[in-house]
Amino acid sequence: MQNKLITTEKIRGFLKDGMTIMFGGFLGCGTPTKIVDIILKSGIKDITLIGNDTAFVDTGVGPLITNNQVKKVITSHIGTNRETGQKMIAGEMEVELVPQGTLAERIRSGGAGLGGVLTPTGVGTIVADGKEVLTINGREYLLETPLRADLAIILAHKADRSGNLVYQYAARNFNPLIATAADTVIAQVDELVDVGQIDPDAVMTPAALVDFIISSND
Repeated sequence: MQNKLITTEKIRGFLKDGMTIMFGGFLGCGTPTKIVDIILKSGIKDITLIGNDTAFVDTGVGPLITNNQVKKVITSHIGTNRETGQKMIAGEMEVELVPQGTLAERIRSGGAGLGGVLTPTGVGTIVADGKEVLTINGREYLLETPLRADLAIILAHKADRSGNLVYQYAARNFNPLIATAADTVIAQVDELVDVGQIDPDAVMTPAALVDFIISSND
């Protein structure tokens, strides 16, 4: 089995201006803060972030926004991070607000190689602006396009050295989804074990989807 454990220095080689990054987490829970810190210190700019929310000013992906490294955010809500709202209003950063279930399905579509998802959510509202509306069996649906990223950064509770991942409680959230929808997947792991020490039935994200892992404790 391949050992996918890498150093933080190698992560910097995957970072570039203008890239799209998906991140796991609800208000920072499930967000790999060590990887976020590496991105912060790299100084890359014009990032497009895709995730459930922008957490708080000083938690989750919030520091990337505060540090003016983000060009666009595709997310479900921004209310807990005043910097996101202020930059949006000032025209300094683009924010695309997407209903949470729709966001999940757009990511799932991107991971599955589908052309999009049909949903009644948002029909007749501002969410429908500029989108194709299809009528099926007398009901209107929006065609929501798939989402993919250059890089997905995820947090796992436990992993083996080949990259099989186990999440802890609510920290699981968007992490398994985004692991399917990015060109490169890097997981930050709290507990690292040898191959064979995770029950195959307990694996939540299989090693085939994970390119690299780093330890939270190094």
